[in-house]
Amino acid sequence: MLTLWDILEPRFKRKRKTPPVAPPRPAIRSAPRPARPEPRQSPMRDRYDEIAKRMLREHSVRVRKWRSSMSGVAWQVTYADGTVSNLIEAPRPRGPMSAAVFLHEIGHHAIGLGAYTPRCLEEYHAWQFSIQTMRREGLNVTPAVEKRMRESLEYAVYKALRRGLKRLPDELEPYLPKAQAWLAASAARAR
Repeated sequence: MLTLWDILEPRFKRKRKTPPVAPPRPAIRSAPRPARPEPRQSPMRDRYDEIAKRMLREHSVRVRKWRSSMSGVAWQVTYADGTVSNLIEAPRPRGPMSAAVFLHEIGHHAIGLGAYTPRCLEEYHAWQFSIQTMRREGLNVTPAVEKRMRESLEYAVYKALRRGLKRLPDELEPYLPKAQAWLAASAARAR
């Protein structure tokens, strides 16, 4: 009995044409590449590294992951034996913005996770810790950092309003108008 493979097999066993073999090329000798110089550590980079190490040590915080984005998160893990680990993910401090975000996440542990309610108030105090620490350490608080803090707090107030916040803490009043505008816009889109 013939199978499909019996019919197709001769087709697959055809000899393929081999391309002509080119003669070997003579070896080209080039000068060895010079060793790549080590990147120089700038004084500010050293300063940022020193501040980061000190903050992590002072507040007993461990970095789970250095993020490449300008975002972060802080949390605690309590183990069965009762030990607690303070963890963060944040960008490695290399400039004013990454330092501000890093210090903001450290600030959550410095003030105590869950110490302030509502959550937007905890965000406010974490940002205050960040900005005050930057000024105390002589780091540049740029307009971009201040804008990032303002927008972050406006968003935190917006989320709190969206979730039904009844009374906004006085510290967060300056961030209310933008949050209310966002809330109205999202309600209009929902219709």
